[in-house]
Amino acid sequence: MTGVGIKMAMASIAMMWYTCQADSNLHPLILVPGSGGNQLEARLTRDYKPSSFFCNRWNPISKDKNGWFRLWFDPSVLLAPFTKCFCERMMLYYDPDLDDYRNAPGVETRVPHFGGTQALLYLDPHLKHITAYMSSLVESLAEIGYVDGKTLFGAPYDFRYGLAAAGHPSQVGSKFLQDLKSLIEEASTSNGDKPVILLSHSLGGLFVLQLLNRNPLPWRQKYIKHFIALSAPWGGTVQEMLTFASGNSLGVPLVDPLLVRAEQRSSDSNLWLMPSPKLFGHKPLAVTPNVTYSAYDIPQFLEDIGFHEGVRPYKSRILPLMEHLLAPEVPITCIIGSGVTTPESLFFGECGFDKQPEIVYGDGDGTVNMVSLLAVESEWGENRNQTLTVIRIPGVSHTSILEDDTALREIVGELQCINSDIMRTVGSRTS
Repeated sequence: MTGVGIKMAMASIAMMWYTCQADSNLHPLILVPGSGGNQLEARLTRDYKPSSFFCNRWNPISKDKNGWFRLWFDPSVLLAPFTKCFCERMMLYYDPDLDDYRNAPGVETRVPHFGGTQALLYLDPHLKHITAYMSSLVESLAEIGYVDGKTLFGAPYDFRYGLAAAGHPSQVGSKFLQDLKSLIEEASTSNGDKPVILLSHSLGGLFVLQLLNRNPLPWRQKYIKHFIALSAPWGGTVQEMLTFASGNSLGVPLVDPLLVRAEQRSSDSNLWLMPSPKLFGHKPLAVTPNVTYSAYDIPQFLEDIGFHEGVRPYKSRILPLMEHLLAPEVPITCIIGSGVTTPESLFFGECGFDKQPEIVYGDGDGTVNMVSLLAVESEWGENRNQTLTVIRIPGVSHTSILEDDTALREIVGELQCINSDIMRTVGSRTS
């Protein structure tokens, strides 16, 4: 064989190694969405007390025969009179006697289509062009042989609720972990006892990590093949401080951030996404004319923005969850965006917290700061029992990772390698 032929053969082998074309013997795959990444439904009971005529029980007109309607995503949130209705129905309330969160009085909620991907594809099936979530990803998975309900499953949840540290109840979040565990076991059993691949986005990664670490190692070794985390905010985000202080319209036009602020503050899971003191340290994150706040000052920050009811659950339920990022000792791949301007420091003027701050930006995926995206790398880098790969994709944002062509190729390529039992490079690399 000539030198050129040898080079071509070696290139061909390398390409086969890299693309990892999997056979039809796929490991079952479960998708776990991020905050706001699946549909929620609600029903109003006689205990519901509307704040205005627009919020009465007749709204929305479209309901099923049992009174259930889509709460998230509802396009009426774009119109100011109905934005208030949406917020009061989405609100959570912390009950200090129960030490747990609950829905607003008279509002029942449920998560549709658990086990399938239907609730993850579009937040509103009637507005597919503007509410697409995991539709592009699921299409890419279908191209390599995944079939919804057979080898592909979805784990939607009520993303308003989070989890709590040991010794504190978290009824809704804990129920989701139990449902997810059951889905993992059922998916494995229905696929010849093959272990499962978990693929999460954003907040979903925090839930998956908690699930893994709350179950014994023999269970993990039996049921988990691999964990792929997309855009996981392991140590929270500075943007969450902006949300709590001034509200965040999340880029939705016509929505006043102050109208949605109270609802956003009430979310149990949003507290969980505050920046971790261990990772962000004493760096100034929010600055006013009189006070500078670091991640260690979050309790005082919550008091000063007028959300004193959040201090107790933050200190007792959330902080202990942030103290340690325990390695679950199952193979993990983190795929993250980088090089996207991301809020790093917030400067509030004399008008206080009701006005959007001046923002100094740093590196990240547009939502999550780089120090948080890379937290597991810094925490687990020396752990010999933890296999970890980190893939950076420049220019890809927190949400576009689910539809960007380069990102989808990386995700699919990683899945093909996992299904082929071929190990791609362990460590950190840039796509």
